[in-house]
Amino acid sequence: MRPDDRKYTKTHEWVKLDGDSILVGITDFAVNELCSGNESDLVYCDLPDPGRELEEGETFGEIESVKAVADLNTPIAGKVLEVNISIEEHLEILSRDPFKDGWIVRLEPKSKSLDDPMLMDVADYEKLIAAEEPSA
Repeated sequence: MRPDDRKYTKTHEWVKLDGDSILVGITDFAVNELCSGNESDLVYCDLPDPGRELEEGETFGEIESVKAVADLNTPIAGKVLEVNISIEEHLEILSRDPFKDGWIVRLEPKSKSLDDPMLMDVADYEKLIAAEEPSA
């Protein structure tokens, strides 16, 4: 079950308020689309340098698997405070735990509000996923 303590985007990122900062990651759905459940299919991750200013919707990096490359987009404008170096070295973390240990960047947000109409709660994200999954 996906956590309900964060917001989700149509491009399968998540954002979570964490004290004065915001964590950004990708969802389990995004990870599965990249690697089809085979964590060894994830081969490369390009993350931004700390200090970089990001605008909402800006591409800040990418994750590559043997079958696809996915852009990482920031759902919230802010400055990169920290990147999760662990996932650069161990991409399998994304497969095992995309919602906790698999966070990608920590931002100092321009606004601490997650009330942006482009962000969805977990129920709306589940509906989006259901609409994207092929019929059996």
